[in-house]
Amino acid sequence: MSFFNISKLGRSKSKKNQQKPLFVAQPFISATLVNGSLKKIVELPKYVDQNEWLAVNTFDFFNYINQFYGVIADFCTTKDCPIMSAGPNYEYTWTDNQKKNVKFAAPKYVDFVMTRIQNLLNDESVFPTKSAPGCEFPKDFINILRSIYKQLFRILAHIYWSHYDKILHLSCEGHLNTLFAHFICFAREFDLLDKKELAPMSDLIAELEYQMK
Repeated sequence: MSFFNISKLGRSKSKKNQQKPLFVAQPFISATLVNGSLKKIVELPKYVDQNEWLAVNTFDFFNYINQFYGVIADFCTTKDCPIMSAGPNYEYTWTDNQKKNVKFAAPKYVDFVMTRIQNLLNDESVFPTKSAPGCEFPKDFINILRSIYKQLFRILAHIYWSHYDKILHLSCEGHLNTLFAHFICFAREFDLLDKKELAPMSDLIAELEYQMK
């Protein structure tokens, strides 16, 4: 399975008369741990190498999202989540080496994604940790990051759409909204997410942007 060939985004035919999900309802949509703009938090600090900044934040986002998925993992089963999706209008498939779109249950999809990203983070040729000749970021580093962020976004979207009741039960909605807002703000700052990928979460993104002006 090729990680960088993944992903076709499937959409249903109509969104008419669909009830809005709980995560865009009050008071949950307003729950955050931060007041004000996140712009200063994501901007490249002075004298810091951009690739280093991207790498450090990517490592952190991976760990935070992995932890959140771990919270609901017992409920994300092949029975309850037979398709990797973000609501009724968006489902995600892998494109295999024969360019065939393959549907996987959400837990298997997430396992593939997180394992692959972990391997990339541990790969010194992709995420170098030493300052020495030859230990440099690859020329296609930004494209690798875009693939990583696309997959991390899909996991967050799946958590919101399929397991938000578990998040509410644990009173973690403020933490999740803050992580999501930070992730989106950072990805936009460095052009790491295609706008069309954001569609399943567009209502939440718009509201969080309004709140955090």
